[in-house]
Amino acid sequence: MPGLLAHQGAVTLCVHAGQARPAVLNPRVKVAGQATVVLPAPWLIAGCAPPVGLPCATAQWITGTTRVRSGGVPLVIQGGTAVCAPTGGPLTVVAVQPRVGAI
Repeated sequence: MPGLLAHQGAVTLCVHAGQARPAVLNPRVKVAGQATVVLPAPWLIAGCAPPVGLPCATAQWITGTTRVRSGGVPLVIQGGTAVCAPTGGPLTVVAVQPRVGAI
């Protein structure tokens, strides 16, 4: 699945509109002057306010690039799949740099 590469400054939200940020950056590949993120890196979520239950605290990307890799590891792309813990909800990359896409 092709998509635009996510990066350090990308706007990423949980299903409850909490802001997600990568805990670990990938300094080997930069887009728009900002570091990208590889799949196994955890994401931290702040400001999640579900109507019931616990808020999303962290997230893990499950799918990303299939052909483009950094250090042998797939990169996070807009349109990839992520799961939040403890809710199991998705993350969505809402705003990202518009120039670099990958498969």
